[in-house]
Amino acid sequence: MSEVADPIVITGLAVEAPGGIETPAQYWAALADARDLTGPFPRDRGWPIERLLSLSAIEGWSEVRDAGGFLDAAAEFDPMFFGITPREAVAMDPQQRVALRVAWRALENAGIKPGAIDGEEVGCYMGASPTEYGPHAAEVNDYSGYRATGTALGAVAGRISNCMGLGGPSIVVDTACASSLAALHLAAAGITAGECEWALAGAVCVMGSPGAFFEFSKNNALSADGQCKPYSDDADGTLWGEGAGVVVLERESRARRLGHRIYGRLLASRVNHNGGGGPIAVPSTEAQRRLIRKTVEAAGISPDLVGMIEGHGTATAVGDPLELAALQDVYGTGTARLGSVKSNVGHAQAAAGMLGLIKVLLSGLHGYIAPTRFADNPTTKVDWTASGLRLAAKLEYWQPHDGIRYGAVSSFGVSGTNAHALLAVPAVEEEIHV
Repeated sequence: MSEVADPIVITGLAVEAPGGIETPAQYWAALADARDLTGPFPRDRGWPIERLLSLSAIEGWSEVRDAGGFLDAAAEFDPMFFGITPREAVAMDPQQRVALRVAWRALENAGIKPGAIDGEEVGCYMGASPTEYGPHAAEVNDYSGYRATGTALGAVAGRISNCMGLGGPSIVVDTACASSLAALHLAAAGITAGECEWALAGAVCVMGSPGAFFEFSKNNALSADGQCKPYSDDADGTLWGEGAGVVVLERESRARRLGHRIYGRLLASRVNHNGGGGPIAVPSTEAQRRLIRKTVEAAGISPDLVGMIEGHGTATAVGDPLELAALQDVYGTGTARLGSVKSNVGHAQAAAGMLGLIKVLLSGLHGYIAPTRFADNPTTKVDWTASGLRLAAKLEYWQPHDGIRYGAVSSFGVSGTNAHALLAVPAVEEEIHV
């Protein structure tokens, strides 16, 4: 069976998001209600809170609000369940712990027994970035000897493969904020190339330190009021957040043979880079436009069919208009609704794209486009009348085309990497429980 005739499909998913979100049903309810899931800095991580909140006293640094999108259960973990000793568990980057349990839930969501796949050539592709967790390795402490694996970025995927006995490719992708969709892209490519029969793909972000807040305070790129307002005329900076999401990918023929629920088809995904000509951290409209066009061409559909776009939406004065220009150029002849989950949870960095992708899947399954917060005052830095693209200002019915809802997800990272994916979600009549 050809690749076109037997596409890659998503048959399981799991998510953890700020605000105590631990299930897809909780996630959807929060998105549908346009709920703010952010909150104050965690007080159980040993962070220098007073120093953080006084950074504006340094000349040229901006104020840091006591706000962000933080996982409630980032410190919770049952090591013995996964065969890990308590001391080793403490030395593990929390990203490994969170990714492990979310991957387990994604398998269960797909109807797969995590304990029954030991020895299978299953791939595991995870997006993640370093977060400065724990003591330095170059010192003597109680966790010396565990730090090599505890802080290894590659162990985010490696832990999952090791604990579940997955023998396929086990790869961590770090393309900054484009890591999620880059991992998804590599997972689909691995299945297509026959490197694995099926795979887990996802991403995680748990901040081991508040370093990102220091960086963006110095760059005057943090939201002044502790809210992330993608594509809004009030957008004045981003807000950092956390999260994790994992999906199960396999061929559609395999999914149907095994009776797995199909959340959606991955029609196409592509990754590129801005190249030279500008600072590494500055987005490129031209690179994003080129990437989106190539993804649409690979999917073999008209861009006008796309009804929902989950954009990157950093809520910065530079990033949003550049991204909007590219989206309008490709999708502007249609009537898609645009939003960003960053308005709910903040910028979850490496996990941002996966939280957005799961948002699109759940919107398609429930038949409604989840609204994006702060959409009532669209940015005036682009001409909205020049295209049919509009912000998703309210919960709105998502009209299918011949029984299919088409959605797009876009991400770009501070490393200059861009990623885009197109999904086809089957419309169903019955109520969905996930």
